[in-house]
Amino acid sequence: MRFGPVPPDQAEGAILAHSLRVGGRMLKKGLVLGPDEVAALMAAGVGEVTVARPDPGDVAEDAAAARLARALVPDPKGAALRIGKAARGRVNLHAVCAGVVGLDAEAIHVLNRVDPGVTLATLAPFTRVTPGLLVGTVKIIPYAVPGAALDAACTAAPGALRVHPVARRTAGLILSEVAGQKPDLAAKGRAAVEARLAALGIALVAVETVPHDTSAMAAALAVLPGDIALILTGSATSDLYDTGPRAVRAAGGAVERFGMPVDPGNLLFLGDQGGRPVIGLPGCARSPALNGADWVLERVACGLRLGADEIAAMGVGGLLKEIPSRPQPREG
Repeated sequence: MRFGPVPPDQAEGAILAHSLRVGGRMLKKGLVLGPDEVAALMAAGVGEVTVARPDPGDVAEDAAAARLARALVPDPKGAALRIGKAARGRVNLHAVCAGVVGLDAEAIHVLNRVDPGVTLATLAPFTRVTPGLLVGTVKIIPYAVPGAALDAACTAAPGALRVHPVARRTAGLILSEVAGQKPDLAAKGRAAVEARLAALGIALVAVETVPHDTSAMAAALAVLPGDIALILTGSATSDLYDTGPRAVRAAGGAVERFGMPVDPGNLLFLGDQGGRPVIGLPGCARSPALNGADWVLERVACGLRLGADEIAAMGVGGLLKEIPSRPQPREG
């Protein structure tokens, strides 16, 4: 693409690079200059005008953006994404359901290395999304790009972006209580958990409040309905063999991981009960603020693999904003 100033009488068929007001009329940037516009420029005494003129084989910005978006999302229904209309070299990609972002980061890096004028920006991997949320945006920066560069970009990342929809639609919650516990602690925890589930379109189908005792918690877990079992203990879990994890094993389940490198959220545990995920929530889950439990719950809700390795990888970026009411702040 050729770009630069030319006399108005040489500008016909070129793309106006900068908006101009001429004789009471606004010529907007991106306009393809025709005979009328050229005549108006000359009549106004404009000496030169900055334009862009595509070279043979170049693809105009909107056509290029639309083509790249289709290559990225060849199956919009399967990817749970809506492809927007191309405008000013941009195509937006929106979620059509609640879920988390899935992407092939390396393929997207390859795409963005092809040509500086061909770009894709996305949300971070595993970001929680709601219907209509912007997940990614394709932007062709110049007014046209070489067809060869566009071909390479389209080939680099087919199907590289999607939304993993929520797959588990119900959850049950066990709240344990200890002697002398504040009266509103259980209610606060239930409200915060219910709000998190609602944001994912998950129904809280049962809440069982029991003493902070292994046998009582195990008995409640054994009959608790829901695709996901959640446990929020009145006393913080401090070991793999503490009351909450022991209750999961007593109910016939297993605990795969205790502790996570996300703060707040360190004291979470993750288990399984006959194929149903069990999440032992840390005390910070009583706050609506983002914490490690959100990351685990969101992936579990979407049916994604989440084991010890995946939780260990959460440490990079896992230092989250501290909750003001935290009993033991990071720094005194």
